[in-house]
Amino acid sequence: MATMKAVRIHTFGGPEALSLDEVPVPHPRDDEVTLKVCAASVNPVDYKTREGSAGGDLPVTLGRDVSGVVELCGTRAHTLKKGDPMFAMLGHGRGGNAEYVVVRATEAAAKPERLSHVQAAAVPLAGITAWQGLFDHGNLKPGQRVLIHGGAGGVGHLAIQFAKTAGAFVATTVAAEDFDFVRELGADQAVDYKNQRFEDEVGDIDMVFDLVAGDTQDRSWNVLKPGGTVVSTLSEPSAEQARLHQARGISCVAEPNAAQLARIGGLIDGGKITPFVQATYPLEEVAKAEERLEREHTRGKIVLQVAA
Repeated sequence: MATMKAVRIHTFGGPEALSLDEVPVPHPRDDEVTLKVCAASVNPVDYKTREGSAGGDLPVTLGRDVSGVVELCGTRAHTLKKGDPMFAMLGHGRGGNAEYVVVRATEAAAKPERLSHVQAAAVPLAGITAWQGLFDHGNLKPGQRVLIHGGAGGVGHLAIQFAKTAGAFVATTVAAEDFDFVRELGADQAVDYKNQRFEDEVGDIDMVFDLVAGDTQDRSWNVLKPGGTVVSTLSEPSAEQARLHQARGISCVAEPNAAQLARIGGLIDGGKITPFVQATYPLEEVAKAEERLEREHTRGKIVLQVAA
């Protein structure tokens, strides 16, 4: 039986809980394909899973998004062939921090031609999170005003670009050293969250996209128009505050969506969206990658290089 390397956890804990195991190469069924992983990105859900705060059974392979090439096709994967470049946001139960992974048709799209596999791996989970938060849950429309908290991060830096492409006015809270970065992405207004109170700087907001939670979310109601929306990827917004401010509060969790991923890929190839990769690590140094993401302020994404 063919085997591969995969990053798994057998117990919950810190970076020392990560184990590089030798496991069987997975085989596809029906409309699935086995993808040879070229790169996989690191996300907060990885270290939250490792620590035990995101649930799940053990052992588990970490990693929710990948870029690679088709190795094997299931019996109903008629439109794909070996060697096709794909990128994907994986559903629960199959990790991308491995040399191979099974990907379902509902999770994958053709890799954008403009991007390397390392760049492409930075997109799926963060991109789908941003897309669904802004448009499916936030119903963002052209001409509206959106405030994105944490605009320099993995989800935030793509959300800024999506919102600008959709014709919105974009304000964002970031550290002062990230002002130039988010302005290059298209942000109309940047607020230094360390030294400025964003509610003193922005107002008349149609939608707050909250990637920070806590006190930042609590204060966000004050900048909304009546009828506005707070969408959070981290915690359930207060129903009481929503009523008091004649607003909506929505908590969202991203779900794989091949059609949306393909649309994002089209925007990338059209030159409208560009992911930013701050750092790359080999698969064997996944612990360093997770530790950096968890403990340091990062721009864009951190990606694992799995194969050439």
